[in-house]
Amino acid sequence: MDMHPVSPWRVTLAGFCASLVGIGFARFAYTPLLPALVSARWFAASSAAYLGAANLAGYLAGAVSARPMARATSPRAAINGMMLLASLALAACAWPLSFAWFFVWRFASGLAGGVLMVLAATTVLHHIPPHRRGLASGVIFMGVGAGIAASGTVVPLLIRQGLAATWLGLGGLSLVLTAMIWRSWPDGAAQAASQADDAADAAGQSTALRALYVEYALNAVGLVPHMLFLVDFVARGLHQGVQVGSGYWVLFGLGALVGPVLAGHLADRIGFGRALRVAFLVEAAAVALPALGQGASALIVSSVVVGAFTPGIVPLALGRIHELLPHHPAQQRAAWSRATTSFAVLQATAAYGMSYLFGRDGSYTLLFALGSLALVAALAVDAAHGWRYRTKGIAP
Repeated sequence: MDMHPVSPWRVTLAGFCASLVGIGFARFAYTPLLPALVSARWFAASSAAYLGAANLAGYLAGAVSARPMARATSPRAAINGMMLLASLALAACAWPLSFAWFFVWRFASGLAGGVLMVLAATTVLHHIPPHRRGLASGVIFMGVGAGIAASGTVVPLLIRQGLAATWLGLGGLSLVLTAMIWRSWPDGAAQAASQADDAADAAGQSTALRALYVEYALNAVGLVPHMLFLVDFVARGLHQGVQVGSGYWVLFGLGALVGPVLAGHLADRIGFGRALRVAFLVEAAAVALPALGQGASALIVSSVVVGAFTPGIVPLALGRIHELLPHHPAQQRAAWSRATTSFAVLQATAAYGMSYLFGRDGSYTLLFALGSLALVAALAVDAAHGWRYRTKGIAP
């Protein structure tokens, strides 16, 4: 158990680094690398897409196993272990020994990301004063955007030294960040709290929460085309090359940097429920833009907006859970675990399904259209739930 007082700034920085390594690098660095893997003949285009989906399957496994893992060890041990695993998984991809080898390590990186997504923010926010939790949450999830932006700038530079050097560089940088924050994580009461989560699992199963789980999962489907195929779409689909494709990925990352803070500010002004509806509507339009073939300007807007909501949707969903379960932290943790799992299930399913469709037809347009439809469906679910409650005279 910690013998020193917890510094809010220090644990927030630790959360930022966990998001940066577990999601920003371990997941999103793959997107600008995908066309390079194909061009270097490490893997065929269809195989490379499936390897991207392996990370999302691992994310699902991590989301499901996070709380049991923390209970079996401690949140601190689980988080540090997963950051080490993410670093090792990135470095291991420097050797394309076989499809199975790459699949295992891409799955492992996703597993680490899923555990970190569930544990890091909840462990940190427990030690942040209530009036600062909105800002702290935004900073934590800015790590995702920082990883995306870095992968779009650092990766093209590293690729000049070869794909192996790129993977080793990402793994080495992740290991340095892991070492920097190794002793920053709080411990103690969080483990007892994780035990309370199981007692809270039956709670928080209201219709409003079930609707939120469905909406959050559908939002995950809407993000898949940009997450997996944006750079490849520009590089090979539009025949503009990896450098130009990476430029759009940088724009995606810049959007992701500011997305969580802007989303939180919007929610502070209009409420988390309304902010989610705005997010679904704007995302649906932005995801559809590449399918409409409106040119570079539209693609820039699409990259920035979808990038902003990729991490920006997370504090909105968390905030909505807190709205629906005020003054019940154990139930909030259990609900957040369920929401993250639902997100991971549909994201992994959509990734494999879209990889299959792409391998069969090679159509990028279909992928972006399906993503947009999923977001329209999320908005429809929210609207239907709100209408049901308004007809009963209850605020949704």
